[in-house]
Amino acid sequence: MQDATLRNRLGQWLEPSRRSDVPPFMVMDVMAAAARIEAAGGHVIHMEVGQPAAGAPKTAIAAAHAALEAGRIDYTSALGIPSLRERIARHYRDVYRCDVSPERVVVTTGSSGGFILAFLSMFEPGDRVAVTVPGYPPYRHILTALGCEPVLIETTNETRHALTGEALLAAHRKAPLKGVLVGSPANPTGTMMSREALSGLIAAAEDAKIRFISDEIYHGLDYAFPAATAAALSDHALVINSFSKYFCMTGWRVGWMVVPEILVRPIERLQQNLSISVPALSQIAAEAAFDGAAEMEEIKHGYQENRRILIEGLPKAGLSKFLPADGAFYLYADVSDFTSDSFEFAKQMLEQARVAATPGLDFDPIHGRSFIRFSYARSAEEMREAVDRIAHWLK
Repeated sequence: MQDATLRNRLGQWLEPSRRSDVPPFMVMDVMAAAARIEAAGGHVIHMEVGQPAAGAPKTAIAAAHAALEAGRIDYTSALGIPSLRERIARHYRDVYRCDVSPERVVVTTGSSGGFILAFLSMFEPGDRVAVTVPGYPPYRHILTALGCEPVLIETTNETRHALTGEALLAAHRKAPLKGVLVGSPANPTGTMMSREALSGLIAAAEDAKIRFISDEIYHGLDYAFPAATAAALSDHALVINSFSKYFCMTGWRVGWMVVPEILVRPIERLQQNLSISVPALSQIAAEAAFDGAAEMEEIKHGYQENRRILIEGLPKAGLSKFLPADGAFYLYADVSDFTSDSFEFAKQMLEQARVAATPGLDFDPIHGRSFIRFSYARSAEEMREAVDRIAHWLK
């Protein structure tokens, strides 16, 4: 009785904050449902989560083993291990022919940690920040939790679902924007912006004094044409990347940012207080991952084959409308011929066909009921089986 009374009293004042009332990341709910089926003995083909089937590069694993054998794993500088920051800067020279000072490189706890640091260092509560839809849900959710207002800008087939300077400035004229965030290759669509399109968007943003953030986590996974980095186009853009996707290191939780010089010290102070530093073991492995590029390129070739299997196979299964899959490892399919509720469609496909995919509602609160995202980061055999299962289910 006393315990119940105490719980009632606590409930009167110990309530969740309003800022914590963000929507769930729906893909995680799909993963949980798939896990329940597997726990009961079912076999699910996982196309719901953007997680490579392959593990980290062998070079990264070896470096981590060596570090553990050596003993102590300590705090590092809040900005990251200096040699890793230098190696990331070299990566920009090698891949993009772009000079980036190591002083502008900040190592982060995955790209997710980068978003938090970027938003805190660039925006105040109440600031309006443009994001595209369809788009990665945590963009909106993290901005909301930090007291900012995400401004949704719809993209269209006419622009290959890329944000244009015209669309950005039109939203800015309605009510001033403080920032804009874009991703290329994009999640969930897999579409990419050309260098010219990205350059034009950055110029439009900077002319209007709109701060620019470029999510480049899927760089390296480009099939239609080489991905362009905002770091080569403006010293004022903030770039976020990660070792999770191309380097297959999702669980290591390590990424990086290239930040404008004026933000280095503010971000360092934030990192000191929020996390002290990124785990040293993950940083050591990340630096060695760059030496495993040949291994990663083989994995990329596997994604290309999976992409071909879906692009050729899904239309035969009945899903013939999807966005251009330029990069990343996603295919965003229009399922409006079958349903007006992508959540229910995904639920039934999981329960009946044992194929897990993510409803478009996770990525687009406006038109997402008509779309499903498929991830093709698994094996070619699984992709072929998924196509067969979907075809049988949709008959």
